[in-house]
Amino acid sequence: MSTLEAPDPAAFGVACVVRSLGDGTLTADLRQEWSIGSHPHGGFLLALLAKAAVVVLAERGEPSVEPLVVSAEFLRPPAIGPVLLRTDVRKLGRRATVVGVRMEQRGRSCVEATVTAGRLPMRRPDWADLPSMPVEPPPRAIPLGGDTAEGVFNLAKGCDIRIDPATAGYLSGRAGDPPRMRLWVRPRHSAPDPYFVLLAGDVNPPVVFNLGRFGWAPTAQLTAYLRARPAPGWLRVQVECRAVHESWFDSDATVIDATGRLVCQARQLALAP
Repeated sequence: MSTLEAPDPAAFGVACVVRSLGDGTLTADLRQEWSIGSHPHGGFLLALLAKAAVVVLAERGEPSVEPLVVSAEFLRPPAIGPVLLRTDVRKLGRRATVVGVRMEQRGRSCVEATVTAGRLPMRRPDWADLPSMPVEPPPRAIPLGGDTAEGVFNLAKGCDIRIDPATAGYLSGRAGDPPRMRLWVRPRHSAPDPYFVLLAGDVNPPVVFNLGRFGWAPTAQLTAYLRARPAPGWLRVQVECRAVHESWFDSDATVIDATGRLVCQARQLALAP
């Protein structure tokens, strides 16, 4: 392969590759391009865990499936570099199959997840109540990148992220704005797929930045529901917090594709800086 044909290492599809060892165990590389500072991005880790589950099912000769739910416990932050993904097929079903996936590094478990897999809906929903946002980011939307309160925002190398400045008061020095944000995101090298949607559900800066609480905000638990395959184009993300109690805060993300269809709901519990 020539240099001109070499895949961009920052491309999401390249970074998400998992390699099977043939015994239900896989390997993957956590890349700097998909991190915040020195910490691999939580939504990217969710995508890797889901990819491992789907690959193992395909190896077993099971019908083609996609992730429906990924629920992960973040035990300790992995470092940039190789990881081991151990899988355990817990249930094979016609509508839903369940696989446990454990991410290990240097002999220690870092993230443990349960992945429910099946077939994503194809038809339009019978009913939906979704927030209203422009299909594309308006001209005043601010690109995210460079140094942030959590570290260097390396994700900007692989995806284009714009934030509504009206919902990000911390960017202009305000403190005390509600912990809510609106963003738009799309991968730079391809159209979004269900795995990128998992990343989109965690792509926002911590909502507590609007309260003046800056720094790394580690996730303790993150659950994402995939609702449909995304259409090409921008993904719209609205994030809300219900309560900040001492060190703990919640963050609920709704991800809508370019056609106005709900593609992901993600809820997490995290530690405020």
